[in-house]
This record gives sequence, C-alpha cells and structure tokens, in this order.
Amino acid sequence: MKLGIVGLPNVGKSTLFNALTNAGAQAANYAFCTIEPNVGVVAVPDKRLDALCDMYNPVKVTPATIEFVDIAGLVKGASQGEGLGNKFLSHIREVDAIIHVVRCFDNDDIMHVDGSVDPQRDIETINLELILSDAEILQRRIDRTTKAMKGDKSLAAELAVLEKVREALDNGICARAVDLTDDEREIIDTVALLTAKPVIYACNMSEEDFASKIDSNARYNAVKALAEEEGSQVLPICAELESQIAELEKDEKEMFLAELGIETGGLDLLIERSYDLLGLMSYLTAGQPEVRAWTIKKGTKAPQAAGKIHSDFERGFIRAEVVSFDVLMDCGSMQVAKEKGLVRSEGKEYVMQDGDIVLFRFNV
Repeated sequence: MKLGIVGLPNVGKSTLFNALTNAGAQAANYAFCTIEPNVGVVAVPDKRLDALCDMYNPVKVTPATIEFVDIAGLVKGASQGEGLGNKFLSHIREVDAIIHVVRCFDNDDIMHVDGSVDPQRDIETINLELILSDAEILQRRIDRTTKAMKGDKSLAAELAVLEKVREALDNGICARAVDLTDDEREIIDTVALLTAKPVIYACNMSEEDFASKIDSNARYNAVKALAEEEGSQVLPICAELESQIAELEKDEKEMFLAELGIETGGLDLLIERSYDLLGLMSYLTAGQPEVRAWTIKKGTKAPQAAGKIHSDFERGFIRAEVVSFDVLMDCGSMQVAKEKGLVRSEGKEYVMQDGDIVLFRFNV
C-alpha cells in the first residue's frame, strides 16, 4: 500500500520523508526541490514482534511494511499545469491515501510560497487544486454516462451519484466528505478521484510548540476543525525533531522521548495511523526460523490470509490453528497454550483478527 506525502512547497514534506525512511531525500529551501517522487518502504512499529522474539529467539524477524512517496509541492494553478502540476497530480493519483503536511511553524529563514503561515488557507489551496482536477475528470465520466443512457436506462442511478458528487465539488467540498451509501461509494471508487482518498493532516510544528500544550495551539485547532468536517484524521508532528530522533539507536531514542515527556514518537504514530487509515492489520507467524507480521485487510478470512504467505496455502487450505497474542503471552509458551486448550482450530469462514498468531494447515 502506498501513501503519498503532499503539501505546498517548504512545509517540511521531504524532512518528514527523510525521518520516516532515513532515505536522504533532498530537502532544500526552494520550491520544486522534489520533482520525481522519492519512495521509501517503512516498517510498521509492532511491539508484539519484540515479545515473540524474546519467546522464540528466531533467526529472522520481518515486520509489516508500508510504502511512502514524497511528492513535490503543489501550488495554485496545479490543476491547470502550473508548477509541473499535472505531473504531480498524476503521482497523487497512484497512491492509496494521502499524508497532507501542513506548515504550522514560524521561521523567517524558510520562505512560504504565500508569504505567511496559515494552515487552513494552505489546506484549502491544495484541496481546491485536487477538486478542480476531480471536477474535470468527473464531468468527462458524466458525459460518457449520459450518452450511454440513451441505450441503457439502468445507468440512471449511477448518473445520479456522479452528479451528486459533482455538485459537492462545485461547492468546494472534497468527495470524501460527501455522505454516500456503500453502493454509492462503490460507484465513485470507479472514478478514482483525488479528493476521495483518505487523508491524515500532519501538522508540522516547531519543536517548542510540539513540546508545549498542543491542544491550545490555534493553528493545530484550525486544522483539527477542518479535518473533523470532512471525516479526516489529524496528527501533530515536528518533522525537524523526528529527523533528529530517527538517527538515534533504539535505547537512545526511548531516553530522548522520555526526557521530552513524550510516550510515543510522532513517526510511529503516523505510521500506525496510516496503517489503520487504509483498513489494514497484521497477523503473526512465529517460530525459531522466523517471526513475521503479515499485512491483510480488516475482514479477511483465513484462506485468503494464508494466501499472503503462498498461493498453495490458500488453494489447499485445511484449517488455521490460532491463538491470540495476549493469550500466548499470558501462557508463556505455545505448548502451555495448547495444553490449556486455548489454541483454536478455525475453518474457511474464520475472519482474521489483529494479532492472531497462526499456523496454517494445507494440502495440495
């Protein structure tokens, strides 16, 4: 799954991307520093893997991963091609969800393309460009559907949904904020609208503001209110601080966060929120050769989850031997869990749960 990091130029996108991936993406103080998108694969933080490693002492540990794409800064007129806008919009079209970095810090040494810091205005600038692009694409779909209706009246319901969303776009409302039924949402999903993609607004703060009472920060609260209106998420973060933390060893990082009075690093929270935003979860396999987290969609049944390991597992699925992580930790070992009858045998209709530790039985 891909998440695109977007925003205006000089809001801290590449700094955040560098911190996420340690990939060293260029982060300079001028617009369009990033032209081709940088891509990094990031491990999803999961303390359960550490506990399983203590139990099994495996040769190999493989966490779940998520892919981040650092997309160049958009500007006003991007939907009309300004600032290489069409190219950047196409990069956003390829991701599954958006991390929209919003500048909430003051720094005279880092220019703002609009001359002042106003996160609500900046969000509206980006959203407007995405809305304009979506409106053009949606209108083309409406025109095709209207033409096809002459020979197929069953398309009337589809046309009504398309026009409902088009009206919202005309009023400056993102597609994700439109109240749609599941069936209507399925129709809109076929159009691949930019403003229908789920969003986390990452409020990039100064270190001083991030360490103080965030809930009383006027800029953060403005973004929070906007996010609530459209059903998006918001997360305060200090990209500069996170880039410093990312260079530390695990023990040093924990000590540094403790000194700041922060329980969990902003990056870890962002990755976890991103994972959840996409409706993803992890099941686990554990043994001496390898402890591993496998990414699946919430609601996935056991045979399809087995297919993530190998197609033969799904094709020849017999059953899944399942124990929850918490139960295994309480028992202290898989052997004890089995002796207590806490390892369940589940069939083809079993819906996987986050943190299930599984052994799949199959025959091909």
